[in-house]
Amino acid sequence: MARPGGRSARVQESVHAAVRELVGEVGRDALTVPLVATRAGVTPSTIYRRWGDLQELLSDVAVERLRPDTHPADLGSLRADLDAWAEQFLDEMASPPGRAYIRDALLGDPGGTNAGQCSAYAAEQIDAVLARAVQRGEPVPETELLIDRVVAPIMYRILFRPGRLDAAYARELVTNAVHAQPIDADARPTHAAAPRRSKEEPDT
Repeated sequence: MARPGGRSARVQESVHAAVRELVGEVGRDALTVPLVATRAGVTPSTIYRRWGDLQELLSDVAVERLRPDTHPADLGSLRADLDAWAEQFLDEMASPPGRAYIRDALLGDPGGTNAGQCSAYAAEQIDAVLARAVQRGEPVPETELLIDRVVAPIMYRILFRPGRLDAAYARELVTNAVHAQPIDADARPTHAAAPRRSKEEPDT
């Protein structure tokens, strides 16, 4: 998702900053659109035109806060990089702020767009780890396998079964993922595989 530019970007930045500040000062439940507008220096109608309502605004802020702001650590090997990334992902998502952002991102997203964007963030980070491993000559699993075997279980536990969310659990998921199927040395990281052509579809 492209970030807005110009005045639109300045409005988004000031409104997002106002939300973050006010959450820290008065709490999320006390937020109102007029309160946010006053802090951001815009009119309430500006917020309503752009975000529709408070929940959509909170959802937009949450998605932006869930965007990774650093590249995955390069520790010299695929396994070390995956372990470190999974531990950090779990730690950030399972933290109280992370849980709140996940909740807001999903509550203001009946169409699933925000969930897809957050999934894309994780896939991009995994792609970066796998691309480095390929450059080092290491065999790599598919991105989607790691999404299914590492990211999905972490998110499920955060949302529904919050017990045992620790670094050991993250490393265990990585171990299970990398041994889930034979690793193809010719595989390349991707989270946007081309659609398969049906057997009945003629060549063009």
